[in-house]
Amino acid sequence: MSEPAKVHTLISGGVATITMADEDNRNALGGEFVNQLFDALEAALADDAVRVIKLTNSGKVFCAGADLKEASAGGRTATTSRGLAELLSTIIDSPKPVIGQIAGHAVGGGVGLAAALDIAIAADDTKFGFSEVRLGVAPAIISVVCLPKMTRGRAMETFLRGNRFDAAEAADLGLIAGAAPRGELETAVDAVISDVLAGGPAALHAAKQLVNQVPGMNRGEAFSWTSKLSSELFNGEEAAAGMSAFLSKTPAPWIPQTTTDD
Repeated sequence: MSEPAKVHTLISGGVATITMADEDNRNALGGEFVNQLFDALEAALADDAVRVIKLTNSGKVFCAGADLKEASAGGRTATTSRGLAELLSTIIDSPKPVIGQIAGHAVGGGVGLAAALDIAIAADDTKFGFSEVRLGVAPAIISVVCLPKMTRGRAMETFLRGNRFDAAEAADLGLIAGAAPRGELETAVDAVISDVLAGGPAALHAAKQLVNQVPGMNRGEAFSWTSKLSSELFNGEEAAAGMSAFLSKTPAPWIPQTTTDD
């Protein structure tokens, strides 16, 4: 008899909702769990019917970070092949927006997973924390996605203290976009997704590229690259359709009927 799936996917209205459901192990980043999460992400990326990916969790924990049982037993950890670094890169490089509905606590690698998402909103009663130093390690891999969002002083404080902080502070630190009362979390995330679905697929991909790449360029390189990108977008079929729809006051062709304004 096979074990129950640790990750579930539901596709509806252009949105692939990926639910991390390894509740017994607090969605820790063990080898099999990471494999299933990769499979779900790759399937959503390959599905033309999917415009937006939503990542969420069942249970009280969004992600507890590294699987310490697996690591202490000498098994494969989230830092090995197809591990945490590749998982975070897959989310960041995804041409489709990846939106987070964080309905449980996030610590260690779980904070990095939350920070890698394009837009993430957490229930206001969830807790975050860089707990690594209390285990004798450091938030090494996740620093790549967390540090660009944080001031140096706050990063130093939270990395060294290893303390827990609430969702409002996580948003203040820049790790997530915002916090919402638990009973309103899904509604808040759905509003974000509705806005994102109103954007053209190629335009959304380009917007992600701008945020991820321009800060690492010098001014001349940035102007050269963005000028070329802008020209390609303005001369593309998607822009032609979008501008035509705007001028005729009709919905753009990529907008699902459920996301149009009244």
